[in-house]
Order: sequence, then C-alpha cells, then structure tokens
Amino acid sequence: MTAPPPAPTPARRRHDREILALAIPAFGALVAEPLFLMADSAIVGHLGTPQLAGVGVASAALTTATGVFVFLAYATTAAVARRIGAGDRRAAVQQGIDGIWLALALSTVVVALTLLLAPWMADVLGASDTAAPYAVTYLRISALGIPAMLMVMAATGVLRGLQDTRTPLVVAVAGFTANIGLNAGLVYGAGLGVAGSAWGTVLAQTGMAVVYVVVVVRGARREQASLRPDAAGIRASAKAGGPLLVRTVSLRAVLMIATAVAARLGDDEVAAHQITMTLFSFLAFALDAIAIAGQAIIGRYLGASDVPGARAATRRMVEWGIGSGVVLGLLVVATRPLYVPLFTPDPAVQTQLYTVLLLLALSQPVAGLVFVLDGVLMGAGDGPYLAWAAIATLAVFAPAALAVPATGTGLTGLWWAMNLFMLVRGAFLSRRARGGRWLVTGAVRN
Repeated sequence: MTAPPPAPTPARRRHDREILALAIPAFGALVAEPLFLMADSAIVGHLGTPQLAGVGVASAALTTATGVFVFLAYATTAAVARRIGAGDRRAAVQQGIDGIWLALALSTVVVALTLLLAPWMADVLGASDTAAPYAVTYLRISALGIPAMLMVMAATGVLRGLQDTRTPLVVAVAGFTANIGLNAGLVYGAGLGVAGSAWGTVLAQTGMAVVYVVVVVRGARREQASLRPDAAGIRASAKAGGPLLVRTVSLRAVLMIATAVAARLGDDEVAAHQITMTLFSFLAFALDAIAIAGQAIIGRYLGASDVPGARAATRRMVEWGIGSGVVLGLLVVATRPLYVPLFTPDPAVQTQLYTVLLLLALSQPVAGLVFVLDGVLMGAGDGPYLAWAAIATLAVFAPAALAVPATGTGLTGLWWAMNLFMLVRGAFLSRRARGGRWLVTGAVRN
C-alpha cells in the first residue's frame, strides 16, 4: 500500500494562511472591475450600436493610457512591504504617500494628452464616423477621472504593502456598485447618454480615491508621517517604477501583436481570438491574486532580512500557482460545451475555439508559475531584471507571431506562439528565482 502523504508542517500551514489571507480578497478586487465594466457596457448598449462602439473604443484607449502605470501599485507594494518587514511602519506609510504624489504628478500629463489627442486616439483605434463623436466625448470627460484612477492604483499598493487586501476589495465593490447606479441614473434618468456614462465613471472613481485618501491620511496621522510631497521620495518611487513601466509596455506589446495578427487571419479567427483572450484575462486574475500576495509577502520577508523565509514562501507560492494552473486548465477543457455557446452561436467560430482553448488550457500550469514568480520578483524590487526579461521575451515572441500568416498555421499557430511566450517568460523568471541575486535584504533595496 502507498504511504499517506506527510502532514503539512507548521511552516507550510503558516505560509498557506498568509497566502490565502492576501490572495482571496485580492482576487475579489481584481474580478470586481471587469464584471462591473460589463454592466456599464450593457447600460450603454441600450442607447444604440454607435454609442456602444464609441464607448468601447474610448475604454480601450483609457485602459491603455492608464494601464501602463500599474507600476504605481506594484512598486509601492514592494517598497512599503520592505519597510513593514524592517519594523518601520512610519517610513512605510511615508513611502506610500510619496507614491500617491507621484501618481498625481503623472496624471497631470496624462490628462492633458488625453484631452488634446482624443480625436486622434479614436481614429487610430478605428472608430467609425458614427462612433467617433461618442468616443471623443467619453474620452474627454473620462480624462477628468484619470488622477483618481492613478491615485487608486498607488493607494492600493500602499495597503497591499501594509498586508491589507481586504480594504481594496471593499472599496472596489462599493465603487463599482456606485458606478452602475450613477451610470444608469445619468444615462437614462438625466438623459445624458454617453456623457452620463462617462460622468458616472468619473464620480465613482473620485469617490474611491477620496476613500483611499482618508484611509491613508488616518494612517499617516497615526504613524506621525508627513503628508507633504517629498522630492527625494517621489524620485525614489519613480526610479523603482521605471523598469516596471518597461516591463508592462513590453507585455502589452505582446497582446497588441497577437490581436493584430489575429485580425489578419479572418473574421472567424479574430472573433475566436478575442473570446480566448477574454478567458485568458479572466484566468489571469486568479493567478495574479497569488502574485499580489507574493509582492507583499516577499517584500516583508526581505525587509526583515529573512532570506530562508522568503525562499520557503516562494516555494509554497509556486506550488499554489502551478496547482491552480492545473485546476484552471482542466476546467477550461471540461466546461467548453457549457460556455462556448454562450460566447457565440457561430459554428465556424466555435470550431476555432474548441482547438485554441486546448492550447490555452495547456499553458495554465506554466502561467501559474510565471505569475507567481513575477509577483515574487516584484516584491523583491527586482524591476530591472523583469524589464530585461520582458524585452527579451517580446523579441522571441514577435517574429514567431508575425510569421503565422505566412506559414498558414492560422489561429492555432498564433496560440502556439502565445504558449511559446509563456514558456520563454517562465524560463527567464525561473532562472532568476533559482539564483540569489534577487534576495537583497533591508528596508530599502539599493
């Protein structure tokens, strides 16, 4: 008879509790946004097709314009967690405040460019003549909410660094619920149409930012940290975030290239690709929740100069990541007959989907490894390596993807290239994690 598996050690149980306590609320906050955005789209969709198309284009532009600044959350989480690990809570809160001031400074530039370039952005993203006016209206009004959006990113990073992912979950659910109510009231009740949807979003984002500011200000007063902008601290935040900006832009380039290639394969192929990418993004939320836990946990361990603890936590999170990937991959395959018809009734698109979804499922264990190690290295403040690895991965993926139309391998070939992207990224991150150069200890990574 096979011997029973050994009982979990106290250390493993402690790591499991830490991971789940941070990852589960983080997953809820991550999932809240796309679910409520879908509700927003449903509200606008009843105005007409041009309105929905215009808001769709504007949303894509806003997501791109603000998404590259996600480093405001990631870099702040790592820096604050290090200070917490070192036992200096006052400096941790001060570090977070510097990140929020950086967000405000960056937002002034993004707002100005969005207001100025709104017509050009709508044109570049292919808005039709009928949809373009709605896209421009939505963009210019929504631009006023960009400072709040970036402040929310930075403040979320502060709380994650403080080992608190529950508050961001509560704020996210409350904010997006208010967004739905405001949109419905302003779009239909006030008769403002697309402009009402944009104003509803701006008001909801501003409300979320105000709540975060109140939480952070209370923490600053409790720890006697200064609320004034500190030039040196803001420069430090920008320096830490710069490499993560390069990383994010490189990864977004991968997704843009994949979409551009799919668009050249045919209507059925691009439809199946978009559906697969939607599932890819949703699955990423589950795995990214563990990565967010990794950012906070690893930063804290390294701040406390506990290298064995950081190693042990990394091993356990990798196990969670790969295991979650296996489960998600099996679910993708087993439940295809249930969800594929919900996405499309077109038999040709369904045929494409049944094939590429197998490739998506195959990549999930590797994706679990990639997301976890990405979070671990972010928590360690290893941004320069992550930037270099992302650029190198893009250099491998781009020619493989761009060759797909010429090789005639179609959407299957494109998703093999996507799996190559994950494998290469996983190889770079695993190589780094096995070494010791990322294990820099202390309250500040120099």
